[in-house]
Amino acid sequence: MTEKQTQGNYNPRELLKEISKSGNRLLIGIPRETTGGERRLALTPEAVDMLVEAGHRILVEKDAGLGINYSDNHYSEAGAEIVDTPEEVYNTDYILKILPPQPKEAAMMKKRSTLFSMVQLNVFEQETFEILMDKKITAVGYELIADNQHTFPVQNVISEIEGTAAITIASEMLSNNQGGKGILLGGIPGVSPTEIVIIGAGNAGTVAARAALSLGASVKVFDDDINKLRAIQQTLGQGLFTSTFHPNVLHNAFQTADVVIGAMRYINTYRRYIIAEDLIRRMKRGALIIDLRVNQGGCFETTLNRVFSEPTVFEQYGVLHYCKQNISNQVARTTSMALSNIFVPLLSRVGETGSLQAMIKSDEGFKLGVYTYYGRPVNSYVSSRFNIHSNSIDIYLAAF
Repeated sequence: MTEKQTQGNYNPRELLKEISKSGNRLLIGIPRETTGGERRLALTPEAVDMLVEAGHRILVEKDAGLGINYSDNHYSEAGAEIVDTPEEVYNTDYILKILPPQPKEAAMMKKRSTLFSMVQLNVFEQETFEILMDKKITAVGYELIADNQHTFPVQNVISEIEGTAAITIASEMLSNNQGGKGILLGGIPGVSPTEIVIIGAGNAGTVAARAALSLGASVKVFDDDINKLRAIQQTLGQGLFTSTFHPNVLHNAFQTADVVIGAMRYINTYRRYIIAEDLIRRMKRGALIIDLRVNQGGCFETTLNRVFSEPTVFEQYGVLHYCKQNISNQVARTTSMALSNIFVPLLSRVGETGSLQAMIKSDEGFKLGVYTYYGRPVNSYVSSRFNIHSNSIDIYLAAF
């Protein structure tokens, strides 16, 4: 058996051919992202090639791939059909976006179609949600999809990318050129190491801690989950300081920190820990805060949601704040390749099962990702944002 060499870890073409023989041909639309500064795309040309080879049809809006440095020719050579207008893309059965659609985009979707996108409630408009309900759209949120190991693959890969990016950003922001303290992120002989505090011991926190430790920084990780703290210490070694949110320990850590990274996960969680403004006030002048959870409401009381057109860094209490949405957007091509590794097998399974309804019934993790089912709200995390009641999706599945 031969396998075409492509970027990323995709299934062999022969496997996808076998899937397509007994499956359903999907009509997939990939629109150009219109939200300011958004570059990421759900599928790279390599991923499109795999899906087209499996028998699926993919429409890509003109210039959609420019943000990840892929031209229309790259996509057309992979088998996609390049269309000039968003109306043509939104008239497909399955829409693959990154950010949730704007109201005018949702209005272009045909009835009873399927939307795949981030949920990202800070940019999800009430009008959009109501249009999805009115058009009886089945909507799937990337961050909500789970796998067989009960983890969240899209959320995890984005967290890993942003955790790595946070250390790169910290290194740059601490330099004199960016108004920082003019210190090296790592340690050198005879100079005290940089002190980095990480709030959250999940994927983003673990990756950030690993990168910081490799540079010689002193790292402290805080979380409310002792199991996560145990896991990160087992992964990174006893040299890592870990603690629950003990007030005195947290106060002391913030007073001496050069960098604080917010990496708590707030999606589908019952508790929400926010670092109080008083702790920020106690930090050293010139210290840096990086909030990786701006999309989820932020980890700090001083967090401000900075849009693409606003300055990257602002100062409060003498502390620099880096509060940009979607940090993974700064490495959009890498992020798109990582997402493609997830979406190619996922879409292939939808085709293999014969229908979206069959996929929802057969895959519990995928079912968790559905937040509207034929227009009916079925996820309380999403619908409560719009003060709309939701029911269990199982109620509706049982009726079919």
